[in-house]
Amino acid sequence: MPENVIIEKSYSFAVGIARYCFEIQDQRREYVLSRQLLKSGTSIGANVEESQGAISKAEFIAKIQISYKEAKETKYWLRLIKDAELFQIKFIP
Repeated sequence: MPENVIIEKSYSFAVGIARYCFEIQDQRREYVLSRQLLKSGTSIGANVEESQGAISKAEFIAKIQISYKEAKETKYWLRLIKDAELFQIKFIP
């Protein structure tokens, strides 16, 4: 069975987000923004993975739409951390 690029990339992104957030927490002792980023950034892949078990086309679309919204939120948190110069963005795959 061919690999699903979206599943693989969203999982890889979640791993990078997790490492990045724990690095922020470790080095800067910042937990509020990094926690928000961790939740939204890992939710993308979780919803993509969930979409694979959808029992209808509508459910599949709903899960993918949630992933999209979480990706937009993740972009916001990354921009905020970068623009506020709280931590350098360096992991993005």
